[in-house]
Amino acid sequence: MSRILKPGTSWWETYARCVRVAPEAFDSDRLRNLSGGEWRRSGVPGDHVSPVDGSPIPGPPRISYDEAVTAVAMARDAHEAWGKVDLDERRARVTAALDLMAEHRDLLALLLVWEIGKPWRLACADVDRGLDGARWYVREIENHLRMGTDAERRPLPGPVSNIASWNYPMSVQVHAELVQALAGNAVIAKTPSQGGFHCLTLAHAFMARAGLPVTLVSGVGAELGEALIRSEGIGALAFVGGRANGRLAATALADTGRRHMLEQEGLNTWGIWDFSDWPVLAQHIRKGFEYAKQRCTAYPRYVVQRRLFPAFLEAYLPVLRDLRFGHPLAVESADEPLPELDFGPVIHASKAMDLAARFEEGTRGGGVPLFHGSLSAGSFLAGQDLSAYVAPACILAPPASWSLQHAEPFGPLDSIVIVDTESELLAQMNASAGSLVASIATDDLDFAARVAEHLQAFKVGVNRPRSRGDREEVFGGLGASWKGAFVGGELLVHAVTYGPNGADEQLFGNFPAYSLLPAR
Repeated sequence: MSRILKPGTSWWETYARCVRVAPEAFDSDRLRNLSGGEWRRSGVPGDHVSPVDGSPIPGPPRISYDEAVTAVAMARDAHEAWGKVDLDERRARVTAALDLMAEHRDLLALLLVWEIGKPWRLACADVDRGLDGARWYVREIENHLRMGTDAERRPLPGPVSNIASWNYPMSVQVHAELVQALAGNAVIAKTPSQGGFHCLTLAHAFMARAGLPVTLVSGVGAELGEALIRSEGIGALAFVGGRANGRLAATALADTGRRHMLEQEGLNTWGIWDFSDWPVLAQHIRKGFEYAKQRCTAYPRYVVQRRLFPAFLEAYLPVLRDLRFGHPLAVESADEPLPELDFGPVIHASKAMDLAARFEEGTRGGGVPLFHGSLSAGSFLAGQDLSAYVAPACILAPPASWSLQHAEPFGPLDSIVIVDTESELLAQMNASAGSLVASIATDDLDFAARVAEHLQAFKVGVNRPRSRGDREEVFGGLGASWKGAFVGGELLVHAVTYGPNGADEQLFGNFPAYSLLPAR
């Protein structure tokens, strides 16, 4: 049966709703930047397309380096004023912002569908997780700031600068900004160039209406990085992205002595050894394909004990054949609910081309093309642009020279490595010099405990995957996957506030001189 676009969900209907809801931030033809408490028609919008169907959408309004320096200076002034606002008032204003976002939750989620291709269920989950997590901090902030009967932690000496990836605008970026503001800091944020800028613009419109000291600018990272990282008076940098850009940020920070939280990529792996509960593992594998594995805690690599390989395939291959993917807003009839998909497009047509090239590279070098799905299995509109869509694929025994041997694909492209010994298992699971998460599937819990001690992953799961976590759960990375202070729970608040020793305070984190690790 042919499919139609769900009525009322087209891009331009969605954008028109944004113009009606937040006219201060959305012009009829472009987005605005927010600095000094005002929405400004500044910057030059570039060409942009939705990954969902290739349709043109307003691009981020990119400002110049000098405009970024001015925005940072205004944020410093806002930071000084915000530091005089008491905690009860900060809580009230953050709560007001959260209430506005909750009121327009479906519009925020629909923007995520169009901008970054999230299926409806996952887009709603991103918004809900961000709002629910921030409300938890509103309830707990007094405990997180308290140092004793008469003392509490104080804000940083300057605003927190945020440079984040495009894949979780609400549950990662907006969530972090709300906590930073709640703790007494002004906030600067740069929109990701690849997507999420409309959702962030709407969320920041609500934050600004509630009286929060937020700045939102767009621009090319290579041009604005110096201003957003090294400008005088910035109190901390929160970065989420790949290792290449993370290294550039770390280099720029090197002589500043500033607080920083640099979350970077790592090749997260499942290790399978002496294991028998295949139905449960199959459930975890399927859930792991959500959002086409475009997240920092995805598991694209499986390291499998040789004798278990046949049983592993019996669990793994049916999952790939049954994955549901396609246009997130395509339905068979107008009154049908939006589809329950595992994933939609990847972020851009160039990313889809890159994944295809990586698959070709891996198989040309000697890897076995274990599974190579077809877009014909997806659900699409007749004649729609499919350039950003990728079917699931897997390479068995990829060559040592493969470019993804030590890096994450950030897409639905898996690899499987077969091993015979425990030492091989460890070597293959630690291939990327540090990761955020790893998991072991085994019936032998003593084996799991022994191996976990040697895995270069911040979180290790036994017969379950690990994730970023919510609320009080700590998050960080080992090795090259993280630099700076760990976050989550009270550690996020501590990372953006000063204790009695100020800048000399030791924090839990992944620092060159020391590493104080909370329990995994």
